[in-house]
Amino acid sequence: MIDALYQSDAYLRTADLPILGSHEDGILVERSLFYPQGGGQPGDKGQIELADGTMIPVLTTRYGPDRQSILLVLRESGAPLPDAASALAAGGTVTGHVDWVLRYRFMRVHTALHLLSVVLPYPVTGGQIADGDGRLDFDIEEAGLDKEALTAELQALVDGDHPVSQEWITDAGLDAQPELVKTMSVKPPRGSGTVRLVRIGDIDLQPCGGTHVHSTAEIGKVEIRKIENKGKQNRRVRIRLSDVDAV
Repeated sequence: MIDALYQSDAYLRTADLPILGSHEDGILVERSLFYPQGGGQPGDKGQIELADGTMIPVLTTRYGPDRQSILLVLRESGAPLPDAASALAAGGTVTGHVDWVLRYRFMRVHTALHLLSVVLPYPVTGGQIADGDGRLDFDIEEAGLDKEALTAELQALVDGDHPVSQEWITDAGLDAQPELVKTMSVKPPRGSGTVRLVRIGDIDLQPCGGTHVHSTAEIGKVEIRKIENKGKQNRRVRIRLSDVDAV
């Protein structure tokens, strides 16, 4: 089983990571503070530090081939591994340093998207998190959505300073409460017997494996930038953190 440090403590910035094995793109670990790409959230970036102080960039993070490990990607596609990385092997240990500035923005956006699903209580057909912005797609017929009014509702939830916590439910318990699953296309990961739930105060509870802030107030100012028509019953709602420059 993966020791998901990013779930038990999303604020952890540095940790020792035993190497499980090598991979053509980097190294495999079972214990990781780096979040692996999934559920619409990008994989973490950062650095690994070797015993001699050498730093090697972690370009992204993915699940390993068997999903029982995590792959720290240390090379660009088509490029060779860094010389220092080529010598890394199972049994060794590296120190991981997550790119905290980027991770924290992912955490703020991800939590804001949970609140967006409260403001718009419709089935979610897709979503994506990026650096300072994100989107959710909703199964809504001609809804006449008002961007300014929705932004005000969303900001009110952010300013409510609601605590964010996690808990676990059995697969059978989730089957008995299907209304907890808001996403139509992405289903909660199963197989271990339990599923992680993220709770925001008394306003939201849903399965999620991503990283989040401790309180909605940490999100700061957020705005709904655009509402797009992506089909007869599909509305794409884009949000952005106000303190991050638009690209």
